[in-house]
Order: sequence, then C-alpha cells, then structure tokens
Amino acid sequence: MAAPLTDLEKRKQISIRGIVGVENVAELKKGFNRHLHFTLVKDRNIATPRDYYFALAHTVRDHLVGRWIRTQQFYYETDPKRVYYLSLEFYMGRTLQNTMINLGLQNACDEAIYQLGLDMEDLEEMEEDAGLGNGGLGRLAACFLDSMATLGLAAYGYGIRYEYGIFNQKIKEGWQVEEADDWLRHGNPWEKARPEYMLPVHYYGRVEESKEGARWVDTQVVLAMPYDTPIPGYMNNTVNTMRLWSARAPNDFNLKDFNVGDYIQAVLDRNLAENISRVLYPNDNFFEGKELRLKQEYFVVAATLQDIIRRFKISKKGSSGPVSFDSFPEKVAIQLNDTHPAMAIPELMRVFVDVEKLDWDTAWAITKRTFAYTNHTVLPEALERWPVGLLETLLPRHLQIIYRINQGHLDGIRALFPGDLDRIRRMSLIEEDGGKRVNMAHLCIVGSHAVNGVAEIHSNIIKNDVFRDFSELEPDKFQNKTNGITPRRWLLLCNPGLAELIAEAIGEEYVKDLSQLQKLNELVKDDAFIRDVSNVKQDNKVKFSQYLEKEYKVNINLSSMFDVHVKRIHEYKRQLLNCLHIITMYNRIKKNPKAPFVPRTVIIGGKAAPGYHMAKKIIKLITAVGHVVNKDPVVGSKLKVIYLENYRVSLAEKVIPATDLSEQISTAGTEASGTGNMKFMLNGALTIGTMDGANVEMAEEVGEENMFIFGMRVEDVAEMDVQGYDAVTYYNNIPELKQAVDQIQGGFFSPKQPELFKDITNMLFNHDRFKVFADYEGYIKCQEKVSQLYQVIIIIPHVPLLIMTVSGNHHYPHVPLVNNYIR
Repeated sequence: MAAPLTDLEKRKQISIRGIVGVENVAELKKGFNRHLHFTLVKDRNIATPRDYYFALAHTVRDHLVGRWIRTQQFYYETDPKRVYYLSLEFYMGRTLQNTMINLGLQNACDEAIYQLGLDMEDLEEMEEDAGLGNGGLGRLAACFLDSMATLGLAAYGYGIRYEYGIFNQKIKEGWQVEEADDWLRHGNPWEKARPEYMLPVHYYGRVEESKEGARWVDTQVVLAMPYDTPIPGYMNNTVNTMRLWSARAPNDFNLKDFNVGDYIQAVLDRNLAENISRVLYPNDNFFEGKELRLKQEYFVVAATLQDIIRRFKISKKGSSGPVSFDSFPEKVAIQLNDTHPAMAIPELMRVFVDVEKLDWDTAWAITKRTFAYTNHTVLPEALERWPVGLLETLLPRHLQIIYRINQGHLDGIRALFPGDLDRIRRMSLIEEDGGKRVNMAHLCIVGSHAVNGVAEIHSNIIKNDVFRDFSELEPDKFQNKTNGITPRRWLLLCNPGLAELIAEAIGEEYVKDLSQLQKLNELVKDDAFIRDVSNVKQDNKVKFSQYLEKEYKVNINLSSMFDVHVKRIHEYKRQLLNCLHIITMYNRIKKNPKAPFVPRTVIIGGKAAPGYHMAKKIIKLITAVGHVVNKDPVVGSKLKVIYLENYRVSLAEKVIPATDLSEQISTAGTEASGTGNMKFMLNGALTIGTMDGANVEMAEEVGEENMFIFGMRVEDVAEMDVQGYDAVTYYNNIPELKQAVDQIQGGFFSPKQPELFKDITNMLFNHDRFKVFADYEGYIKCQEKVSQLYQVIIIIPHVPLLIMTVSGNHHYPHVPLVNNYIR
C-alpha cells in the first residue's frame, strides 16, 4: 500500500507530467508484470534491474503503438507534404523518460513503479544512450524530430543504425582512452525491424551506354534493412518515425565467386558488406575521406530515396498511366543536414533519368525544388571534398551525373561572366588543386533551392565570405535558420522542479510555445517566486554534487559557483582559454591565500576525436592542472577542477540544470551556432561568451548587459588575420598570462615529464589559428565581473529575476526559441 500523499505531492500530481488516475496506475502495473513474464520470461525472484527497465520500456511502448499506427494511417489518408530529414547522425540519448513525458504518463509510471517497490531513477539509469552522433549536428537532428512531431508535421528522420555509436570515453591517468559503445548488446526496446522493406544499394560496377540511355551494371549489392523508432509529439497523439538503415549482405554475396571451393570464406566475407553500418565516424568538424565513409553516405541516401519514391508512388496509385513526378516537390521536402547526405542529389537524378526515364531538364528542375541544404561549419578542414578517383571506382554513374550537373552550372556562369576564368574555377563543383576532388558543399548549393546557416552571424559569413560567389548569383537562395532546442527534453525532463514552478506561475502553454515565458516578467519583484527559483537551482546543485562526489571522490563546495564548459574538445572551442583562467585563479590564491575569493567548481567535459592529437593533449593538460589544484591544501574548497568523463546526452541532462555559469568562448566567427548555450540559459545559467554563433542573437534579446560578453568580434579577427597575429607580444605584455604559460611550459603541472605540453605551447606561440592569447585579458576581466555578481547573489539572495525571450528566425518561425536568464 502506497504512503499517503502530502499536499505538495497532490499538487504536483496535477501537472505537466500527467495526471495520475487509479485505473491508469493499475493498468501500467498489469502491463509491467505481463511484459516481465511473457516478453522477458522472468519472475520477481530472478529479474535484474535491467529486466525491470525493459519491462517498463515495453509497457510505455504499448501506449505508443496505437498512436503510431493511427498517425501513419492519417498521413496515408490525407497525403500531406512530407518532410524528410536526412542526417548521418541522430544523437538521441535515452528514450524512456522523454516518451513518458510526451505521452503524459510520467507521474502515473512513477506511482506504478513505486507501488511495485522499485526506484524509477534506478530503472532510467539502466537505459543505454543512443549515441548515434558526435555533437551539435546530431543533437540538432534529434531535437528537430521532437519539435516536428509536436507541431504535427508529417516528418521522417532517415539515418544509419550504427552498431557502435560514439565511443565511450575513459580518462586514465589524465589521458582519453576510447572504448567501443556496444549500445545494442542488450537489445533496443524502442525499435521495430522491418525486413519486409529491405532495399538493395549498389556499389562499384561500370556504366553501359545504349539507345535507351545509361545503365549502371555489374554492381555489388548490399541490402539496407530498416529499423523504425517512434517519435512522439508532446501530448498531441502524433507519433512520427525515425527510420535507420542497417547493412546486410545478400544471401549470394561472394558465393558465386567461390563456386569452386571456399564456401566458408565466402560466408565470412559477408562482414565486408555489413561493415557499412558498423560504426559511427567519431569526427566533429573534421572531414575524413575514407572509402567506408563514402559508402555510408551513399548507403543512407540510396535506401532513403527508394523509400521516399515508393511512398510517393503509393499516394499516386489511383491515377491512370505512368506516375507523373511533376508534383514531387509539392509532396516531398528533403533537408540535407550538412553535406554528408549530398550524394542524394546525383542519386535522385540517376533515378529520375535512368530508371523513371525523365528528360534531364525536367529531372533537374524537380530535384532542385525538392532539396534544401543546411551548412553547419565554416572551418575548411570540415568541408567535404571527395577524390574523383574514389567516386569513379565506387559510384561511376554518379560521377558522370556530377560532371553533367557541373557542365550546366558552369555554362550558366560563363554566360553571365564571359572570360572570368577565376570565377569559374572558384565556383566549379570539381576542384583541380592538389588532385581532382568534388566539392560537396558546392554540389549541395547548386542542387538545392534553399541554403541556410544555423545562426545569423554564421549565415552572413557563408553568404558574404565562404560562398560569396554563389550568393551573388542567387541571393534569395541563402537564408538564416538559427538552431533551436526542444524544451521538452531540455526543461521538462532534465529540470522538473523549474518546469513545475513555471507551470504553476503562468500555466502549461509554454511547453509548446516558449514565448509564453514573457509572462514571468510580471514576477520579477515577487520575492516568493524568486526564492523558489533559487531553491530549485540549489537543489539541482546538491543533486549533481552528490553525483560528482560519488563518481570523482571529491568534496564539492555547495556555495561555490558551478562554472561549466561542456562540448566537443576542439581548438576553436578554446578549452585552453578556460584552462589559462583556472591557472590564473590558482596563482592568485597561492599569491595571497587570505584575500577574498569567490569559490568556483570548474567543470569541463567533452570527447576528442580519436585521431586529434592536440585535443587529446588539451584533455591531459586540464586533468593535470586539476590534479595540482585539487590536492593543494592552500586552495582548499575555494577552487576545484573536475573533468567530466564520457560527456553525453544523459550526462548533459544532469549537469545543465545545476550550472551557474555557461562557457561559450569560441573565437568569433568559428562556432556556427551552438545549442548548448540555449540549454544552459533555458535552465537559468548565466552565459560568458564571445559574440559568436547564437550568442549574438541571445545577446540581442536579453541585452548585452545581461550576458558576460568579452573578446574580439568577427571584424576584429578578420583585421588581425590581415595584420598578423603575434602571440609573443601578448605573452610579454601580460604578466599573469606569462606566468601561466611558463608553468605549462616548464613542467609545473607535469614534473615527471617537463616537456609533456610543449606541443600545446608551441601551437599557442607559433600557429594558433584561434588566437587564445588575444582574448585572454578580456576574458580574465570579464570573469572578475562574474565573480563580483555571484558575490552579490550570495550576500543578497533575493535579487530580482529577469526572464527574457530569445526568438530567432528558425526553420519553423512560429515556434520561438526561448531562454531563461536568471540574475
């Protein structure tokens, strides 16, 4: 029998997390026991915590299935325009809690699990993260799926079902060590295999010309097996689909080549085909031109386009004669999430021209109206350029099509700019410098009707700089769509205390329309509300500090500022600048231990690409500095440095609600958007940052005076690039910077290996593209302002609360992006 509910608990149960009904709880308990018995074949005597998680997951999934089927039936009957989001990455994280929230089941499930004598948090911790992405690009794709389902759009996510997702990061003696992420080893209760929709994907072979046109023959075939995952909207009965493809070898794979003998080897060679979906490439903002990666990119687009065309033809099956594709762009929108799925453009042309027998001009017009392209980076090392020789071997027909697309494109340029050979060279899809390569960004621009950056500053850079020639030619094609985040996961799920508090104050509509948060401005002088918000933040800090103490065996000062910098480790994100600030704070404490000091717990986390030597050295440096700081008795509880191991979606959900200060300190003009900045702000953290990415729009909405902005602007960086950046001048002129760099260089943080960090200091002095020293002084002074304000908050805890909205130009502008700013 459950314990009687307190008044607070009764109030909480009528909430945005769903109403608890006695019948509902009884039905969930019945479903749980049924799945434990019949699906998992266990009883309570031998069931493990993982069995209980699976029983609950299957029970919750039962509530999805009817809605899922009805949603698809509704789309079939009404034939809406469908949005297809093509992405090589979907960084989904965990599914159980998000599904319970979106179905309004969470409180009922909590009560059912409590009555069964189990702990809900323990069960939720059993779920593996679906880590099928590296960082922002993959997490954006996941947030989009949630938002499109909540809007009731007929939307589909298409990607690859990687057997191994982003590696698990272990920190051993300060070094990153990668371990395989075998996330499927216990099974995945959320996916449904669809072998009946298996499709062939072709590679290699040659092209035969005939009177009927080109034929791609003598190919190797790999089968694409779809696995469907339901994507529920928030409290609207819509359940959309994410379809991920898994590679399978056909049954005759290689057997015909071994008819004189080695049957065993032929069967073993099936792995060659199935390797295509084996592992996610763990690179963020870096292009790796490997054949297997190109196979992955073509695999997802070839299977997906067959699926899209099949669905389009079904909707036309009542019409007489051959299917007309004239209305294809009215029924199909395909969004390319960066250049990774760029081969979709020549693949759709191949299908239209070679298979469906459309003439070239008609096919090209339809193709351009169907595709739109999102650019995610301006870093040159991240832009994909595939060698022509590799394409010729792997996808010979597609190379022919790319050449023909390029020919038509360059003919148009020549007509407009006769004799301008330099412009033709710059705008060609084929680059000649250093070996012939296909510029995939150029292919995406030429083959799409819309191109967008992911924050206003980034969109301006691609328009006025990186793709200037193209935007001059077709200015209307270039747009801005500032990235957003789903408030369901990044507020309701990860910060229920704050979500409930806001709902009690202004109602529940904000969950779907964050512009409603403007109503909180009326509570700026409401002391009780301000106190409640402060208490929620402190509760979150207590909970996260307990996690840190358990995992890292370090005592956390709960009155310290939680200063958090979590994202992929990359030189442009400037974890090194943060590290120099830590050393500077350490030196100030050591110099004058009795001086007043605002205590900080500095938390840095993120993964480095396994082949990125400098990023791995940066992790080692941060952990080495932390080792010295944390063990120094003079420092005590004033300063702690923690490196968060294996940063991922489920860990972000823990750290973000507990954060006081969010670090967004990339060199201006390098971070395309950032979405971590939005998540932190939505959860009441203040932002210290440069005017880069979405920080700019956040500052425009809340006012620069309500963010801690420092450092060079884009135009300052450009001017410095022209004049030259001299790191030594900064080093010689700023004593605290010189002291910190000398300590790194002299082995103070690595006494057993004094030369350990010479690669880092050599880079900082001689070839630092991201100009760390140039922004050091401004950053340190800005951090002093942060400390002063934090001191005021501790002394006067009832400072006014200012909550403001950030609404930008998004993919769906009627769904504003909103962030909390708590001061």
